[in-house]
Amino acid sequence: METDAVKRLKRKLTIETLWIYVIAVLKKHGALHGYGVKKKIREEFNFNPATITTYTVLYRMEKEGLIEKDESNTYKITEKGSNAYEKAKQFIKDILETLP
Repeated sequence: METDAVKRLKRKLTIETLWIYVIAVLKKHGALHGYGVKKKIREEFNFNPATITTYTVLYRMEKEGLIEKDESNTYKITEKGSNAYEKAKQFIKDILETLP
């Protein structure tokens, strides 16, 4: 049985950092439509973000310049997004290395 603390941690590391998973699936699969992003996150990371949450995050990421949408409404990573992803991965690695 999971404690509330573990449930909160899982939420923080999935839904609240969904942009990292978006970039991960776009890096692996190339340009995808919003639904494709959501589907790949569910398949590869074993959690299912709400559709509205996924599109809200995609919109925010596009506005921040982390991804861009082309004329066929597929999303792809920008250089800024790729750099942010690498920094985020390094931050997570650094945190894990400091935990005893």
